[in-house]
Amino acid sequence: MLPAMTKSVFVVMLLGLGFAKLPAAELKIWKLLDVWPGKVPGEKGDVPSETLTTHKYRGAPILKYNNVTKPTLTVFKPSQEQDTGASVVICPGGGYQILAWDLEGTEVAKWLNSIGVTGVVLKYRVPRRKGREKHDAPLQDVQRAVSLVRHHAKEWGLDPKRIGLLGFSAGGHLSATAMTNYDRRNYKPIDATDQVSCRPDFGVLIYPAYLVDKETKIELSSELRITKNTPPAFFAHAGDDSVPAEGSVRFWQELRRKGVKTEVHVFPKGGHGFGLRPSKYPVTAWPELCGDWLNSMGFLKR
Repeated sequence: MLPAMTKSVFVVMLLGLGFAKLPAAELKIWKLLDVWPGKVPGEKGDVPSETLTTHKYRGAPILKYNNVTKPTLTVFKPSQEQDTGASVVICPGGGYQILAWDLEGTEVAKWLNSIGVTGVVLKYRVPRRKGREKHDAPLQDVQRAVSLVRHHAKEWGLDPKRIGLLGFSAGGHLSATAMTNYDRRNYKPIDATDQVSCRPDFGVLIYPAYLVDKETKIELSSELRITKNTPPAFFAHAGDDSVPAEGSVRFWQELRRKGVKTEVHVFPKGGHGFGLRPSKYPVTAWPELCGDWLNSMGFLKR
């Protein structure tokens, strides 16, 4: 049973999904858990209370979380018949200021469930903390999240060697940072979970932001440390995105140079923040392309 507060949030979440024609019966929370067992690292108690509000974006409403201080994992499992054992930690975007909870979170979990993948939506800390790098606190949350999923893999019926990250915009940057810094845990280990690797087995980066220097649009951001051991990745970006597609292309180039298997798609049009919602542009096809890539890489094997 879910706590009363969680139930109400879940109902609001499903109502927000209605316009996207995602029946409530098809999207059920399987498990909800805190990322941190006690005090959240580095929190000073100076952030206002968390809220879940509706915001109009690209002509349609989205749900957004504001002022997150207590990170959580919301787990959505596919049907037993479809379950491949693969899982993906989803990092919604929002400029490290808010989280686009349905557009780049729960709607993504529903799609992943449809291809037999467990979707784990990470509610990481926003907005940016004063005196810290934009991604510093969220990186702690996502590293802990990957370790948590791997730590519970057997219990949850998951393959510990098929745990990926999927991020949009700022969440794409967060995923990329986690993919390239798994050997440097961004917090002091606190329990047995932190003895488990936080290296994702693959990454899916959709219109990722902040990957290149905003002036030159050429040099990769300094926090991205690509090596031959960086996980394989899939990219989708629109050429007319206000967030330059050069970020995806440059990251892809560096992965390719290191011999890491990767795939990149840059579509002429589509803008930013399209998520999985259909449009008149071919960029709408990215989920099918991504599913094909995941299958070709062996991540969807049963």
